[in-house]
Amino acid sequence: MRILFLLLFAIIYSFGCLENSNSPNSKTIVKILFIGNSLTYTNDLPKLVRLKAKENGVIIKTKIIAKPNYAIVDHLSEGSIQKELQSKEYDFIIIQQGPSSQAEGRELLIESGKKINSLIKNTKTRLVYFMVWPSLNYYQSFSGVIKNHQDAARLNNAILCPVGEVWKAHFDATNNFDYYSPDGFHPSLKGSKVAAKVIVKTLFK
Repeated sequence: MRILFLLLFAIIYSFGCLENSNSPNSKTIVKILFIGNSLTYTNDLPKLVRLKAKENGVIIKTKIIAKPNYAIVDHLSEGSIQKELQSKEYDFIIIQQGPSSQAEGRELLIESGKKINSLIKNTKTRLVYFMVWPSLNYYQSFSGVIKNHQDAARLNNAILCPVGEVWKAHFDATNNFDYYSPDGFHPSLKGSKVAAKVIVKTLFK
């Protein structure tokens, strides 16, 4: 009888371990590649994402490829994304460019996502769009920013982190623009923390 009990306990324990192996509390490391410009590296957004994820029991390892005033196509033209994806495999690749409210920016947003999708074809990597925001001087273009990011994600079967949408909801509700830094474009630390929260919530909900 004791042997039967121990055997039953071992089976139940093993099943429990298997059941929890894919949970956010498991020790599996999620690898994320960030591609973008100063809207991503200001306040070290990847670090903020790691910290926010850790609060939810998710362990993340990140790498960032970002340069000032770069669009995604600029990174592709330099070959930095291709080189990184040849040497390592990621769970998510989060891409970010400027507001992209106009026709040219929209086209670049869509086409760059399409090219990256071709690079990660037949891998476990998921493409993710980091929706940003316009500068305060062009606040009226916010709807275009939101729509173009939504369309790009839909057309490329990508995940959308609607940071800009969350920012706008905050501004509309409070008339407080504290997510912006003093230059009226880059994020304040508070704004970057909100971005990190949205990214983590989107990827691990």
